[in-house]
Amino acid sequence: MRVLLTGSSGFIGNYFYNNYREHLDVKTFSFLREKLENINFKNIEAVVHCGALVHKMHEIPYEDYFKANVEQTLNLASYAKKNNVSNFIFISTVKIYGEETDLVLNEESLPNPLDSYSLSKFEAEKKLLELQDKNFKISILRIPLVYGPGVKANFKSLANLIKKIPILPFGKIFNKRSIVYVGNVAHILYQIIIQNKNGIFIAVDNKAISTSMLITEIARALNRKMILFKIPFFDTMIKIIRPNIYKRLYLSLELDNSSTLHRLGIVNNKYPFREALKETFNKLND
Repeated sequence: MRVLLTGSSGFIGNYFYNNYREHLDVKTFSFLREKLENINFKNIEAVVHCGALVHKMHEIPYEDYFKANVEQTLNLASYAKKNNVSNFIFISTVKIYGEETDLVLNEESLPNPLDSYSLSKFEAEKKLLELQDKNFKISILRIPLVYGPGVKANFKSLANLIKKIPILPFGKIFNKRSIVYVGNVAHILYQIIIQNKNGIFIAVDNKAISTSMLITEIARALNRKMILFKIPFFDTMIKIIRPNIYKRLYLSLELDNSSTLHRLGIVNNKYPFREALKETFNKLND
């Protein structure tokens, strides 16, 4: 089965390409290096669109997100439909549900995008679904924070912190945030492709996890001892100084993807949480 993959140099795309090219005939395309009109769509049955302008901690104009995440996505999808591709798979984000909630969300929960990145992803979702017909299926895979071998940004920074400092002031945080191992994302992608499914899907690990438990489990994976304690009003200080970081550390964003797993015939995620963490940090664990 021949698949066109964008974003093959990115975290998810690179993992998918390296781990599934023996199961699929994967061709790659880059908006940065190639022209859309030069794509050879011969025998391509599905497009996996991982390419995107991803969320940044610093402010980026909505116009930049719109161009990369909406316009380029729709141009690619239109070309794919014109060339008789049967399934277009779009990597979206759970940020379209907002930043935090005490509710457990699922594939049918109402979107509530709050920033430029999530607004651009949600706009792309809506426009893609308008292109769908009986011969051109649209699959949307919404994902939370993704970790795995080679992960950078916050996950890598947290792991490095845990390696250096055995005592941290993040004790007794009882929030629930869903995260997902990159291997579980890739496995769901693969099942959507080979089963030619369409609709809204979510990729998350089996259970949401608190910040305190995540730090404890990362320390375990790194074979490091960790003591967590609570400083009075420390959370209030972070809420005032760094409200975005406060939301991620102390508030909840939990998702249930049992409907996704059921529709794809998956009993459990391919990689259990502790096994996934160990695989993520084995290169740091020396």
